[in-house]
Amino acid sequence: MGVGEDFANFKDKYNIGINLISSISYRYRRITRQLNRDFWNTESETAHSLYVGSYGRDTAAKNVSDLDVAMILPFAQYERYHQYQGNGQSALLQAVKRSMQNTYPTSETSGDGQVVVVSFTDGITFEVLPVFENKDGQSFTYPNSNNGGSWRVTNPRAEIAAIKKRNEVTNGNMKHLSRMMRIWREQCIVPISGWLIDTLVYQFIETYPYRDKSFVYHDWLVRDFLDFASQQNQQQAYWRAPGSGYNVPRAGIFEHKARSAYLRACEAIEFETNGHRWSATQKWRDIFGPLYPG
Repeated sequence: MGVGEDFANFKDKYNIGINLISSISYRYRRITRQLNRDFWNTESETAHSLYVGSYGRDTAAKNVSDLDVAMILPFAQYERYHQYQGNGQSALLQAVKRSMQNTYPTSETSGDGQVVVVSFTDGITFEVLPVFENKDGQSFTYPNSNNGGSWRVTNPRAEIAAIKKRNEVTNGNMKHLSRMMRIWREQCIVPISGWLIDTLVYQFIETYPYRDKSFVYHDWLVRDFLDFASQQNQQQAYWRAPGSGYNVPRAGIFEHKARSAYLRACEAIEFETNGHRWSATQKWRDIFGPLYPG
């Protein structure tokens, strides 16, 4: 086997398994149906809701535990809670929480700032964001119950569309790289959000000369992205999200760990070039852990 086969096998391991996909879909449909029943008077399991976050952008990797769902509510609900004298946003979240408890009464459910969180005993957590569709037909207004309450705007559709388009012109490598970097983040405990990973990958791969090549180039793809990540300005607090242009905040200093992983990738490629496959594998496992095939 060569490096191309190794990275192809790695892809099969870092992608989300079919059983987890099925479990996520089942819970998503039940939550959607309950909210549609209470707010829209319909039994639909799919209408008015969409996956957002990394699962919605299709960049989530194996062992994903947090699922973000946007649930579109009738605009009359916005008008109702907007007129509240004190923190109508919190009252809206409580109404959504009560609705969801009709389906999952034994799961831990809480209203948390901007979302309603449903935590399951198997470690999966759904974060449901109630939203109202804006006149542009693209963005949403959502409640923020912190600091007395306010309304904010988000545009996950634009982000999903931008990443989908870039993934198509890079032979799937946009999403492959985003998922691999999530495995690196978990293995090396890197303080970086999935949203920022996707943002940096989106920027990096736009002009990368091997952006549409096969798995044979994934060792270089990983190495060169880690180099790119390590050279970010540590004083930079925000980046611009793909599609929406919204601010993506820094969670911590990730550049040092990116540099360390870049050096391990360089060593792995050198070992591979010199025919030392076992040593190369150990270096890749320093970056990705045991999911990388041995």
